[in-house]
Amino acid sequence: MRDIKSFVEAGLIGQFPGGIHPPERKSPANQQPLRRLPLPAELVLPLRQHIGPSGQCLVKVGDNVLKGQQLTEAKLSQGLPLHAPTSGTVSAIEERPTAHASGLPEMAIVITPDGDDRWGPKQPLPDFRQQDRATLIEHIQAAGIAGLGGAGFPTAQKLASQKPIQYLIINGVECEPYICADDRLMREQADEIVSGIQILQYISNAEQVLLAIEDNKPEAIECMRNAITGIDDISLRVVPTKYPSGGEKQLIELLTGAQVPHNQLPLDVGLLMQNTGTAYAVKRAIIDGEPLLERVVTLTGECMHTPGNVWALLGTPIDHLLQQGNFQAEEETRVIMGGPMMGFTLPVTAVPVIKTTNCILTPTLEELPPAQAEMACIRCGACAEVCPATLQPQQLQWLAKAKDYDALEQHNLFDCIECGACAYVCPSEIPLVHYYRKAKAEIRNIAREKAKAELARQRFERRQQRLEREKQERLERHRKAAEARKKMQQEKAQQ
Repeated sequence: MRDIKSFVEAGLIGQFPGGIHPPERKSPANQQPLRRLPLPAELVLPLRQHIGPSGQCLVKVGDNVLKGQQLTEAKLSQGLPLHAPTSGTVSAIEERPTAHASGLPEMAIVITPDGDDRWGPKQPLPDFRQQDRATLIEHIQAAGIAGLGGAGFPTAQKLASQKPIQYLIINGVECEPYICADDRLMREQADEIVSGIQILQYISNAEQVLLAIEDNKPEAIECMRNAITGIDDISLRVVPTKYPSGGEKQLIELLTGAQVPHNQLPLDVGLLMQNTGTAYAVKRAIIDGEPLLERVVTLTGECMHTPGNVWALLGTPIDHLLQQGNFQAEEETRVIMGGPMMGFTLPVTAVPVIKTTNCILTPTLEELPPAQAEMACIRCGACAEVCPATLQPQQLQWLAKAKDYDALEQHNLFDCIECGACAYVCPSEIPLVHYYRKAKAEIRNIAREKAKAELARQRFERRQQRLEREKQERLERHRKAAEARKKMQQEKAQQ
């Protein structure tokens, strides 16, 4: 950590291996101010919108709810509650298509807005420095905040770590093409983001904050630089535009010159990373007493005739966003949730915005041609050259096709961040990330089945031990009873 400190104090910017430079295509969506949309006819809130289990439903069909009212209770580890994004009536609690490539249904709470947007009671903590760390973490947990820049890991879980934090890293890089939600948020809400950063620093007790932004966002850089003027323990770091510089381990290497060791987390080496959108949500939760009810979503692509960034309530149907973006479908138009590198094509558009939805991309076929038929690997090695995790994508694909899951783990499959750089440069159009995702899912399923089998074995052994113990206890009781009868008979014979 001493080397990291000297690297950071020198203001250096490092490099990470691999990476690519795809067309950025963030304009014209990043040129328009954030705008708010009219309420949709209904809001569909899947019970699980983050990494971790869903909560237990607290409402029933027919209930009237207020804006910010808690809808689910999260009792298990890594669970997060849901809240009503506006006032209205619970019209259904049923399975609805979810924001996933499969489009499979999940349980959801459906709210019909009443148009009044009436708030329920708020519980702000405006003077957060007078609160203890545990109270603030509990408040963030109760607000349902998950990381808004990645997979949606519960923010309170990260902050609850007991490990000392040297650097809090705020990720404003937003490196994927087209997506500019954080860019607009930093331009328009810089002061609120900085307030959220200070809350996160206070909770984590980090010695220093590093705010990272890619150099293709000059307006955001200027706004954030002005917002941190006079704050000595927040340092702005402008990093070169390169994909995937916003990946957690890649950004850490850029800012600290060090790699997070294999099978370790940034927390293990004194680093904590949060997204700019998450910092904004934390400020709203602590200072204003508002749970996570909305997020910024980029509407873009050449089929979106009114591109831009919007405040979208959680649960807003994608169809509603497409209508507000003046979406004009062409032949074989795809609607992609996320960016072109890590996003996925929606099988149906009747799915809702969730906490991890950052972009709705509607490209034309000329703008973003669909993947062609997969061809045989020509062993060019281009995939290995661009891999930011220094893996061997070609070897991993062979092992995945062979279902050699032990070998995949030995070759560090789970170090893959699924950035898609390997598939982007593949001349054979091999959907490499598809193979990795499928293999990861199979490995997780196998691990779950093994855990179930082990649990069943332990239960069986405990039952056998209990039965044997009860048998021995019965035999002992019978032995004692027999001895007592024998003694009694002897006493009668003597009489």
